[in-house]
Amino acid sequence: MDFARVASKRLGAVVVLLLALSVLTYALLALAPGGPEEALLGDRASTPETRAAIRALYHLDEPFPVRYWEWLTGALSGDFGSSIYFRQPVLSVIGDRLPVTTTLAGFAILLTLAVGIPAGLTAGMRRGGALDQGITFSTLVALAFPPFGIALVLLYTFGVALQWVPIYGSDQISNYVLPAIALAMGQAAILIRQTRAAALDVAGQDYVTFAKARGLARLRIWGSYSLRNAALPVLTVAGLLAAGNLTGAVFVEQAFSLPGLGSLLIQAVNQKDIPLVQALVLLGGTVVIAVNLLVDLAYMVVDPRVRHGASTRAEA
Repeated sequence: MDFARVASKRLGAVVVLLLALSVLTYALLALAPGGPEEALLGDRASTPETRAAIRALYHLDEPFPVRYWEWLTGALSGDFGSSIYFRQPVLSVIGDRLPVTTTLAGFAILLTLAVGIPAGLTAGMRRGGALDQGITFSTLVALAFPPFGIALVLLYTFGVALQWVPIYGSDQISNYVLPAIALAMGQAAILIRQTRAAALDVAGQDYVTFAKARGLARLRIWGSYSLRNAALPVLTVAGLLAAGNLTGAVFVEQAFSLPGLGSLLIQAVNQKDIPLVQALVLLGGTVVIAVNLLVDLAYMVVDPRVRHGASTRAEA
């Protein structure tokens, strides 16, 4: 019941946010210099009549409110139009690229969680020790390098010099190893620092002190007590990182020539492909909103106090 209340309260805000995002994106594309006809014609000679015909074909000669309303009514019925550049339905173009991005994002978030949470807890358990200092220094180094730079180093070292993994392609699982590592390194560093900070905050609580006084093993204290109570901020960061993997893997996809949604978005913007850009932006916004909603619901599962607070507010 609490889940239903939270979801229903968010639904109205989600609709308004997506509507505002669609208007803003459509307006910025309409105000940007140039147009789809220039991208389609390229350097080829053309007459004003040819350009006018292209604009009429894609309804670019109509006023902005009319064009947006036509797009919105179509989108509400599940029709996001046709890509101007690819000359295919927008949903079909996105569907062809979506598996690449979801596979990369899935591998990256698994690596981030598998490294970030244990390393962050270990650093918190060994506060001030050599292991804590080593992990903290490693996170600073990882954060200092952008994913694109890490991608180039990994590409040259393991793909070109050592030839351990293929350097291009998207048809094998091994093609995603290096891109996932490049995407996960910086994110794991963020999660490590957040987990360490949350664990240290929990370590000062009375129940942890009492557990130590009872003589419980350190591993049990940190695993049974600290991890669960430090989970809320860690869940927040992990959710944001997961959403970022699906919507912000542009540079990594470019470096490894992966035909995913990131590279598709860059191509669509360069070609002024308004229907395709609009659909990709809305997809990204929907992913971010959905992940944040799932994180809120996860709060209620992990911490009963949050569930009780939500129930109290709903009844009031």
